[in-house]
Amino acid sequence: MHIPDGYLDWWICIIMYAVSATVIAYSIKKARKEIDSRRIPMIGIVAAGIFAAQMLNWPIPGGTSAHFVGGALAAIILGPYTGVLAMTSVITLQCLIFGDGGLSALGANIFNMAIVDVFVGYAVYKALRKSNTASFLAGWLGIWMAAIACGLEIGISSIFAYKIYVTVPTMAIWHGLLGIIEGIATASVISYIKSYHPESIYVEVTA
Repeated sequence: MHIPDGYLDWWICIIMYAVSATVIAYSIKKARKEIDSRRIPMIGIVAAGIFAAQMLNWPIPGGTSAHFVGGALAAIILGPYTGVLAMTSVITLQCLIFGDGGLSALGANIFNMAIVDVFVGYAVYKALRKSNTASFLAGWLGIWMAAIACGLEIGISSIFAYKIYVTVPTMAIWHGLLGIIEGIATASVISYIKSYHPESIYVEVTA
């Protein structure tokens, strides 16, 4: 799902950078209410685990690539705003050090995987918190919506080979299937944490 350089028109890159920067700035402000100093090491642990899992990629036709994302997992453990920051650090390091995703498309990649996946995943988990399928559906729908966003971005770009009627269905179908695996992985990790370290799960702070 990491969009390389040369896939997006310049105006799309600028818009996605601006939107992502705005959300990141807001998340920095809100994250102070989400996590206390005792849980700060958890941010590094979650980010490192997701970083390693995301390094496994395979190409898909008519899109970019498919891989574990982990946005919903980060949101459930860290909270949505801290999850955004953790995922942003992962995606940025992958881009700058490993060339996974283009620098011009970094804003779009952050938006898809660190914003859409995180907030959709958390919204689903919060809405279905009492259900046994909450974490599974959060992982599944989070990556699915992120993939659709990616398909929209590359599909409306005039310099990309495929148009929106190809990119969106392709990304949605392949990541809909991958989302099942991500959902299972997310549910498994959350189930383990709840059983042995329930204090590690984020609890929303109300004003």
